[in-house]
Amino acid sequence: MNANYCATTSESLLHLTGPDSLKFLQGQATCDTDKIDDRHALPGAYCNPQGRMVCDFLLCQLGADHFGLRMKDDIARNAKAVFGKYIVFSKAQINENNPEWQTFACWGPQAREQLLPIFADLPQEQYGSVAENGFCVVQMDRSGTQFECFIDHSERPELIAQLSAELILSDESIWQCAQISAGMGRIQSATVETFIPQMLNYDITGHVNFTKGCYTGQEVVARMHYRGKPKRRMYLASLPEHHEVAPGCVLYSGESAQSVGNVANSAADPRGGLSLLVVATAAGVEQGLRVENLDGPLLQLAPQPYSLEKP
Repeated sequence: MNANYCATTSESLLHLTGPDSLKFLQGQATCDTDKIDDRHALPGAYCNPQGRMVCDFLLCQLGADHFGLRMKDDIARNAKAVFGKYIVFSKAQINENNPEWQTFACWGPQAREQLLPIFADLPQEQYGSVAENGFCVVQMDRSGTQFECFIDHSERPELIAQLSAELILSDESIWQCAQISAGMGRIQSATVETFIPQMLNYDITGHVNFTKGCYTGQEVVARMHYRGKPKRRMYLASLPEHHEVAPGCVLYSGESAQSVGNVANSAADPRGGLSLLVVATAAGVEQGLRVENLDGPLLQLAPQPYSLEKP
C-alpha cells in the first residue's frame, strides 16, 4: 500500500540566514542549537520572559548558514516580529515564508521504502535529517513512518513531481490527527503566551534542553523542572460527533465556574468526530472535561502516547 503525502498549508517556514544564526537562537530557544547540522533537526520553542511560549518550531538546516523554523502559519508573522527585536544585534536575518520553499508531510508503513528512491538518502532516527541542495527531510517519529519534507521547487521541482507520482495525495487533517495522536502539541494564534513548555509536555517530548545555557524564559522553565510540578498537563481527547472546537477554547469540570484548562489543538478525524489535545489540571481530568461551559460536550480522554513522569 502506497504511503500518503500532503502539502502542509497550515504551516509556515521562517528562514534564518547568516553566520550567527544558531548563536542567536541559542540565546533565545529552549533547544540546544549546537546540535543542529545537516543530519540533525530539533523541536523547540521560544518563550517570553515569564516562560510563556510565543511559538514552537521544528529547527532544521536547509543550506550553508541557512536554517528553517517550521511553525504554524497563523503565528509565523508574530514570531518573526518578536525574533526581529533581538536579531538586529547579530549577523543574521529572519524572513517570513519564502514561496520557493514548500513544506510536505509523508506518512505510512511504506513511507521510508517509497521515499528512499526519491531522496537517495533518509534519516535513521527521530529528528534525524538529510539536507542537500534544495531540500531537507526530517524523520518525525521513532519508527520511521512519518517524515516532513522541505523542498525548494525552483531548484528541485522533480522531487515534488516524484512525490506526486509515487505517493497518495491525502488531506492534511489526516496528518494533523497523526500528530495529535502522537501527543505533539502546537502553539497557535489563540494560545500564544498561554502555555509554559511543561503544559504541552515539552519537557518530555524533547523540546527543552535543561543543560544548555541561558535563554529567554529559562529561569521560569528550569525552576518548574527542578523545584516544582506543573499544575496543568496536556492530554489526548476526542469528541465522537463533530463539533467546532477551536484552539484556545476554555475547559470546565464538575460544578465550578472556574476554568480548568484550554484546548491546545484540534483536527477533524477522518474516521469521524474530532481529535484534540487539551491542557488541564489533574483534578479536572478526573472529574471530566467539558468544552466552553459546564453544559458543553464531554470530552473522551484517550491513553497518553508517553508517560507524563519527568524523564
